[in-house]
Amino acid sequence: MKKVLFPLFAIAIAFTTTIVSCSKDNEQDITNNPNPPDGGGNNSCDTANMKYTANILPIISASCYSCHGNGNVSGGVSLGNYAGVKAQVDNGNLLHVVNHDAGYPAMPQGGSKLSDCNINKIRSWINHGALNN
Repeated sequence: MKKVLFPLFAIAIAFTTTIVSCSKDNEQDITNNPNPPDGGGNNSCDTANMKYTANILPIISASCYSCHGNGNVSGGVSLGNYAGVKAQVDNGNLLHVVNHDAGYPAMPQGGSKLSDCNINKIRSWINHGALNN
């Protein structure tokens, strides 16, 4: 009887340890995600009705201004106003660089890629005409 119970007990402990450690690993991955889907802490990302001033400008000012705003014109690119941003939209660069597409310099340079949500907000705004609103 002991010969049967010991292997079953060992398997049960190994199984329980695996389940507990995996669940904690996943919990840590979720809570420490540097690029949550919405750029914040919840799992939704509303990309409808994107406005330049309310939605896009905050992303650009937080992620791009250190090199491309406030008088900084790194690489000849200025994103310090709508006209500069729109020029990058019109030449096709803005979405490609923040999306880290092949053949384009990954931006922000030396920083983390924007969250998927923020990239999708920019994409939605561009797809709806990249208006100055």
